Amino acid sequence: MADEPLVLGIETSCDETGVGVVRGTTLLADAVASSVDEHARFGGVVPEVASRAHLEAMVPTIERALKEAGVSARDLDGIAVTAGPGLAGALLVGVSAAKAYAYALGKPLYGVNHLASHICVDQLEHGPLPEPTMALLVSGGHSSLLLSSDITSDVRPMGATIDDAAGEAFDKIARVLNLGFPGGPVIDRYAREGDPSAIAFPRGLTGPRDPAYDFSFSGLKTAVARWIEAKRAAGEEVPVRDVSASFQEAVVDVLTRKAVRACKDEGVDHLMIGGGVAANTRLRALARERCEAAGIRLRVPRPGLCTDNGAMVAALGAEMVARNRAASDWDLSADSSLPVTEPHVPGHSHAPDRDHDHVHEVSKENLYS
Repeated sequence: MADEPLVLGIETSCDETGVGVVRGTTLLADAVASSVDEHARFGGVVPEVASRAHLEAMVPTIERALKEAGVSARDLDGIAVTAGPGLAGALLVGVSAAKAYAYALGKPLYGVNHLASHICVDQLEHGPLPEPTMALLVSGGHSSLLLSSDITSDVRPMGATIDDAAGEAFDKIARVLNLGFPGGPVIDRYAREGDPSAIAFPRGLTGPRDPAYDFSFSGLKTAVARWIEAKRAAGEEVPVRDVSASFQEAVVDVLTRKAVRACKDEGVDHLMIGGGVAANTRLRALARERCEAAGIRLRVPRPGLCTDNGAMVAALGAEMVARNRAASDWDLSADSSLPVTEPHVPGHSHAPDRDHDHVHEVSKENLYS
């Protein structure tokens, strides 16, 4: 256990300040400071509010994670941070903090990809990822099908949303139903008491000529909103539970159908589901049902590891150290549109498997107190 890399991970791509500590594939600490309540009155995430919240929460959250893990910052083998994609200002807070800690401690710095981290976090619960692994990532900002043969260097996009992400659609429909923000958990709760077949909402991009693995939820969102508006215009009560269940079923039906199809087409017998929407109970149940029928092994982390967190960043960072991937240069910056084909950002002067030479350029005097 002591020979496995000890890594601290920092995640600030949106409204969660997450700091995790991982040793190998063992989770030691997962500290999160959320600013979701500050965004609720706006009905969505406000980038400037998120950035300021990260600034206030960063140091206390790092200290809490180290204390929870029972380790000293001096013991770390590396510091990983989400370099993108995400909100530019929010990402900059995390990258700046990670660079400061890494420099002060004389530790290697790893700028990693948010989406690849969502895949890698499953190792903390179910052990090493099979290679290859098919991953379905669903959140407020992403709906993607990804095929990974090496989580540190080879992640291939199979399909993605062409408009609204699944989580974004949940938030918008919750707003139309006056259920508040964020919409995913509350719609999931109401849907449990509703009839998923009560209303025949459309399934986007499921026709024979449509892209096999891409997603579209904008049309569904519009159809649900118009259905609700028509009920209200007629002076009728909107059956919130049935609407929630029928809308949710339309989303998870498409997500699981396309994911299983991708696994079959690529000959992959493992499907991993991650991202905030992966906490949805109906998505988990339908995915399990369809995977079992297709002979596919389903891997879904517990809900706390599906939402944005520092543990997933630390998990990918630990994998980078274990596989001797190049550390990032000190000129690492945030990239709000970092492609998933770049699981990490080694920097301009590093070859793919070069040793962490830049660490030796830093004074070994410990500046951390």
